[in-house]
Amino acid sequence: MAEALISVLLERLASTTYEYIGRELKHVLNVKEDVEKFTATLEVIQAVLEDAEQRQVTEASVKIWLDKLKDLSYHMVDVLDEWNTDILKQQVEKQEREGDPNALVTKKKVRFSSLSSCFCFGKASRVILHRDIALKIKYLNDKLTEIYEERNKYQFLWKELGVQPQQPQRPQTAPYVNMSEIFGREKEHNILITKLLGDSSEEEKRHLIIPIVGMGGMGKTTLTQLAYNDDRVKTHFDMRQWVCVSDPFDEIKIAKAISGDDAPNSNELGEVLQCMSRSIQGKRFLLVLDDVWTDDPKKWEQLKVPLIQSGAKGSRILVTTRKLEVANMMRATRNMINLRELSDEYCLSIFNHMAFSDGDVQEFGDISKEIVKKCKGLPLAAKTLGSLMQNKTRMGEWKEVLNSKIWDLKKVEQEVFQPLFLSYYDLSPTIKSCLLYCAIFPKDHMFRRDELIRLWTAQDYIISKRNKENGIMGEACFDNLVARSFFQDFKKHPENGTITSCKMHDIVHDFVQFLTKNECLIIDHSEGAIRESKVLDDKIRHLTLRYVPEGPLAISIASYNFKYLRTLATFDSRITTIDSNLILQLKRLRTLNLSGNSIKELPEEIGELIHLRHIDLSYNCDLEKLPDSICGLYNLSTLSLRFCSKLKKLPENMGSLINLKHLYVEWCEVLESLPKGIGRLTSLRTLDVFLCDAGDQEALQLGDLRNLNLEGFLYVKLVGDATDKSEVEKAQLWDKKVFNLTVDFKRQTNSSSSVEILNDLRPHPDLESLGIWDHNGTRWPNWMQSLHNLRFLTVGNGTQCEVWPLGKLEYLERLTIYGMNGVRKVGVEFLGLEDQTSFRSPPLILFPKLKQLSFFYMEEWEEWEGVEEWTKEDSEITIMPCLSELRIVSCELLKALPDFLFKTPLQTLDISSSWRLSEWAKISAEIPNISISW
Repeated sequence: MAEALISVLLERLASTTYEYIGRELKHVLNVKEDVEKFTATLEVIQAVLEDAEQRQVTEASVKIWLDKLKDLSYHMVDVLDEWNTDILKQQVEKQEREGDPNALVTKKKVRFSSLSSCFCFGKASRVILHRDIALKIKYLNDKLTEIYEERNKYQFLWKELGVQPQQPQRPQTAPYVNMSEIFGREKEHNILITKLLGDSSEEEKRHLIIPIVGMGGMGKTTLTQLAYNDDRVKTHFDMRQWVCVSDPFDEIKIAKAISGDDAPNSNELGEVLQCMSRSIQGKRFLLVLDDVWTDDPKKWEQLKVPLIQSGAKGSRILVTTRKLEVANMMRATRNMINLRELSDEYCLSIFNHMAFSDGDVQEFGDISKEIVKKCKGLPLAAKTLGSLMQNKTRMGEWKEVLNSKIWDLKKVEQEVFQPLFLSYYDLSPTIKSCLLYCAIFPKDHMFRRDELIRLWTAQDYIISKRNKENGIMGEACFDNLVARSFFQDFKKHPENGTITSCKMHDIVHDFVQFLTKNECLIIDHSEGAIRESKVLDDKIRHLTLRYVPEGPLAISIASYNFKYLRTLATFDSRITTIDSNLILQLKRLRTLNLSGNSIKELPEEIGELIHLRHIDLSYNCDLEKLPDSICGLYNLSTLSLRFCSKLKKLPENMGSLINLKHLYVEWCEVLESLPKGIGRLTSLRTLDVFLCDAGDQEALQLGDLRNLNLEGFLYVKLVGDATDKSEVEKAQLWDKKVFNLTVDFKRQTNSSSSVEILNDLRPHPDLESLGIWDHNGTRWPNWMQSLHNLRFLTVGNGTQCEVWPLGKLEYLERLTIYGMNGVRKVGVEFLGLEDQTSFRSPPLILFPKLKQLSFFYMEEWEEWEGVEEWTKEDSEITIMPCLSELRIVSCELLKALPDFLFKTPLQTLDISSSWRLSEWAKISAEIPNISISW
């Protein structure tokens, strides 16, 4: 839908126009007046966009009008971008002229092609540049006026006048169900019945609220109807009431429905609620609230309080909703049933039941199975496709359905997509745009949360407000789509539990591709042929290429028009080179994803793409260098070079990337250092690996960390002899919001000063995760005991430390010790005790939160000392009371385990390649998960 993207673009224009124009252009021609008029016109047009979006589905002329408005908005954003790029360039030049102490050592200028337009930085004076921008704004203003006047003939409804566009019809539901049409859901049905009839004392004390959550068409209402009509449920409850809530959430309507025939004529909320209370007084009731959308706690509380106060113990409120926020608002996530896809077997049963009235599938049995795969576990899709095939008797008709895109089937659009339309219209314009952008990904693609947010930001869908970071707002958009069941198959971070990646259900993917079919295009080059025959015209803004064969990119797609592309992405491809003429066509590009190819170098012409915000070159294992011209991309926000294993160096002028926020160089193993100029990138928030070579004074040093505003995680990899104490102290790491820190001494040639470096690299006191690798000192850093919020600690390789005072880290949850070959004994110091007698200052809890403890490849480890007094009855020492997982791998000399492990609540014990360890049998009898291998 065009409205989603237009609304966000208009919001950006309205909020940023003066920011750009007010600096220098206000005196050029009548640009100030043009901008004010442009903004005012936009504000009026915004008031009719919601109605325009609803009508464009059925009225082609309205869609054409919206397309023109959208195209003009794109042009205006690009004009402002060109102007802003010039402002950023001036800022960089000013820093260099004034001798910024953090500026580059070398003053090598960025080169630009002579083919540059007047907005690229050639010899044309800025006076001409500003005049040209002003003329463009005037032209766009005139075009906007034409679009504004044209709107009158459509008689749009105005938001400001309080007239809301007609919302899509929300189907009414009732408790009746045809049992013969229900397939699957036995497990969910049994769980639900158990919750409804539960008679435990805990559940009887309160009115249990049970939310059933899932995407539209997943069968939430059907499952509820099944339970509502179960004979056991009918017998158990004194009163049952079904209310189709839908949207808006009307407390008076709901209360009257519960009251039934006793409902008053009055619409006074207090009187209606009193009547409802009387109707359920002392009764054990089952209330079904079907299709709840609102997550407004005020509306819910007004209804919930009299329900809880009046009903008898054991009453149940069963809620169906598409929104996780509803379950959160009701504080009922503990009892939530999250409805997932049906198996293909059950979907086939639904399909056959609808398609073959006599149950005889004979001729079409095999093709039925293939068609059902389109349903991807969605019961509504299986039912709809089955009913579609009822009157089709020829094999040709069945094959036509099988080979069609699902949205080309009118019945699917009307019935399967309708529930998704309801969910879609419930989103804000910003979140609509974010959802629709997911159409650029292939089906079944696992996209990463952080990357997706940065892609949204690159397209200006995420705009910071009230000093909020784009990342925070992007996370809110992502979480919103998760909560409304648009995303699924989540992978979570092992430490903090946040979602790191997910997929989109295939039917949802079909839906967003249907909505963006004129703007997003996926071309499949599999088997050397382009399956997508659609001509790439100037309406396409986002292009995805799949299975591009080995060779230059331009060979297979040179005939297409790239003039207005804003995204170019490749997947599963083997591109080796990018033609410079192709690059010159991509002047409006904002996102370039060439990850996973075999590209050796990029053309210098990439510096012409001044709108670029996001470049992903990761997993290009043949890439050896980047062109210097990339440093002229002043709008660039994200540059990903992960796993570019042959990349030798980065351009010296990286410090000119004034807007760079995220730089990824993980597993660039040949890369020895980072350019000094990165130290002046004050916008930088993410630098996944901080390479530091103290022997190269023209490279980035530890002291340069002080100017960076890094957040989240940091991997410090020390190269050469980094012993300069004053340089390390300059880093001021304790002042950075880095809560996940790893320090790696592996490539340091002089390791004698590693403990001093660690001491001076004192991290933020709220550090949550710490990794230390190849530290060869005999002592631990002096700040270790002060990390009171540390939850995860990994140390490994080469350390000679025998004393590990870790037991008093009160929040430590996971501890991994790896390859510390100098360690022969783990004594009581490990627990945080000075000796065998120091525990007598009662009471003591050592490693109070530790859940996972692992030792790997400890070749010299022979003894793990216990606590002598611990076994006494009156002992007041508690050790590892939360330990659930212990792993000991390749510790061949270890003979015994300490006695205190016997009292820990171990659930998992993994001992492998530690053949001398004989004591495991004493503690393994009651451990559920045991893995022993020699």
